[in-house]
Amino acid sequence: MALKNYKSIFKELKKSYFLSLQSVVLFLVTYIDWTLLPYITKLEGTYLPVFMISFFMLLGALDGIIQPLFKNIKIYNIYLFTIVLDIVQISSYFLISHSILIFTYIILCIFTLQAITFEIARVHTVDFMQEEEIQLKDYLILRSFMISLAIIFGSISAMFFDYLNIKLSNLLIYVGSLGIFAIFIQYKLYNKFKKKVTLNEVLIEKEKRDLSDKFRG
Repeated sequence: MALKNYKSIFKELKKSYFLSLQSVVLFLVTYIDWTLLPYITKLEGTYLPVFMISFFMLLGALDGIIQPLFKNIKIYNIYLFTIVLDIVQISSYFLISHSILIFTYIILCIFTLQAITFEIARVHTVDFMQEEEIQLKDYLILRSFMISLAIIFGSISAMFFDYLNIKLSNLLIYVGSLGIFAIFIQYKLYNKFKKKVTLNEVLIEKEKRDLSDKFRG
């Protein structure tokens, strides 16, 4: 049965701590964004002109065009940038009581940058999957599964909070707490990627030296 494919994928997930960290981060970040998204969309329609809404949509569509600019970027720097984005996002929550318009603009900028960074990270992460036991096809399936699951739970959460008439300020406390936890895991992932990249660079340099010494000898 096709359902057994779920079991095999999650079995591979249990084998790899590195892959588990990626999956948790992917779920948390996507869940937070999709819990907030309906509220931000409402703020867009209330406070922003159509021109600005279209402008942010235009920026978000640039991810495929600017991919070549980041072809040689080290993946741990991508995760470092996402950590900075998350810190700025959580900090922007304090603006809700001062200026709803500024808060809306800042959160839309962050969402747009996150979407672009998300695609760049996806491309670069594939290189590291060769070192894991999971097949590339299974990894991409798992990634899509985690994203879909996070969107579903995020959408349900937003509907639930709206049904209970939870204030946006209280919702931000909830997602902010999750965001701090996500930053902690992302930092662990950043360190793991950095160690992997550094180790690979050391091995490459060693192979170059050995090859050079061989030719000299």
